[in-house]
Amino acid sequence: MRSPRARYFNTTGPCDPQLHYMLPPTPRLPEARTLIEMDRYFVLHAPRQTGKTTILDALASELTAEGDIAALSLSCERAKSAGDDVGWAESLLLDSLREAAELSGWPEELLPPDSPPQVTPGSRFGAALREWCRRCPRRVVLFLDEIDALQGNSLVSILSQLRDGHNKRSKGYRFPASIVLCGLRDLRDYKVAAGGDPARFSPASPFNIIARSLRLGDFTADQIAELYDQHTQATGQEFTKDAVDQVFELTQGQPWLVNALADEIITEMGVTGTITTGQVEDAKERLIRARATHLDSLAARLQEPRVKRVMEPIVAGGPYTHRSDSDDLAYARDLGLITRKPPPQVANPIYREVILRVLGDLTEQNIHADPHSFVLPDGRFDLPRLLEEFVVFWREHGEVLIQQEGYHEAACQIILMAFLHRLVNGGGYLDREYAAGTKRLDVLVRWPYTGPNGERVMQREAMELKVWRPGADDPKPEGLAQLDRYLDRLTLPTGVLVIFDRRPEASPWKERGGFEQAATPSGRQVTVLRV
Repeated sequence: MRSPRARYFNTTGPCDPQLHYMLPPTPRLPEARTLIEMDRYFVLHAPRQTGKTTILDALASELTAEGDIAALSLSCERAKSAGDDVGWAESLLLDSLREAAELSGWPEELLPPDSPPQVTPGSRFGAALREWCRRCPRRVVLFLDEIDALQGNSLVSILSQLRDGHNKRSKGYRFPASIVLCGLRDLRDYKVAAGGDPARFSPASPFNIIARSLRLGDFTADQIAELYDQHTQATGQEFTKDAVDQVFELTQGQPWLVNALADEIITEMGVTGTITTGQVEDAKERLIRARATHLDSLAARLQEPRVKRVMEPIVAGGPYTHRSDSDDLAYARDLGLITRKPPPQVANPIYREVILRVLGDLTEQNIHADPHSFVLPDGRFDLPRLLEEFVVFWREHGEVLIQQEGYHEAACQIILMAFLHRLVNGGGYLDREYAAGTKRLDVLVRWPYTGPNGERVMQREAMELKVWRPGADDPKPEGLAQLDRYLDRLTLPTGVLVIFDRRPEASPWKERGGFEQAATPSGRQVTVLRV
């Protein structure tokens, strides 16, 4: 007898319990079954690669196995190519419907009809659902996955047909008892995809029959431990508790990242012993450097105007000033880029790192200093020299790079971060914290080296970044207080405050770069660099 295949951590497509380590899908969305039992139509949305399709497939199988419902999940992605061609989109959706039903292994009596009714394009999908429900001996439940792949008139037509069928059910019209629209975005954004004006959009158009909009959440720390324990039970290889905690800290439970870190450690790095926090850190760096597909597709969104309007003040640490930003914030949340609750912050430290590296790529191309030259004879990192080299770099390239940087308001932070990344990340680590409204960017340089007695030591250097904008007061007092609190949190005795002067009356670029010593409110002596 053939032995069962070893399971692994999945990073591509829906999960299969025979192949992949996975959490029980349907408990992650307990509200769905209640709404289906009430014959409701509703929306399920979440960022890509969070488990939506896996949950829909599992829920469809469970409901159908119980005997009273024929529940089918189908993807609308194939119809994306139809664009505004409603008839073509309907044909592709009906092909997907029949194919999904056949793959489910259902008996003939449950399957939708082979040939849809011959009606006018724009009515065919609804008519086909009606005919299927008329023939099927069970209540029909339909999960339309990737619904937001539909575009323009095709999207409006399908939503309108579903609404029309829903509203006729009270008159004896046979139509699906429950329909779930599943995609990346919440329903409010479908009007944008359909070419409408988001400023004039309300949930009543073009699909006003939804009962609720459900958002699939990320994993908790306990769920990550449960998932990783499946690998331990199967192979004997353990994750230390600190390693699991570190995964949660880096990912904040984003399902693809949780799986990708484990897969990177076990499959790509080939670690065979107990998995530690150091290996989690190494896996994080490898994923970021490789710009895995998930991270690359996320980074590609950064230049979209709607995303840029949200991310620029977050990176710059500035406040939101326009009420119109609310739709953009919702869109960025739907993409999974930022936290779901205020204040708006990047969703997790890995995304935070990816965003700054992508935005700083232009700057990195202009940095020619040798990272190895900043390592002192005793193995420590020479941060004072790095800051001196940055002053020289800023005088030569800063003005040009600011003008070329697409995120103009965050240009200073992006340029310094790129400089640090280029020279630190060869042998050390950068931890960065930023959020809209904080008026700062916190940076921690961590540099491992061997101490005089052969012990492993971690050098830590803290920095606070501030920008002096036109019409504002000198940010030095506020920056010293913020740096003081940051050093308290890190239990460090000193740090560096960097102030970028963006005022028109500031000294010429070629003369900038002064260092001074200053005292924080608690009496710490720190370095202040003005550029």
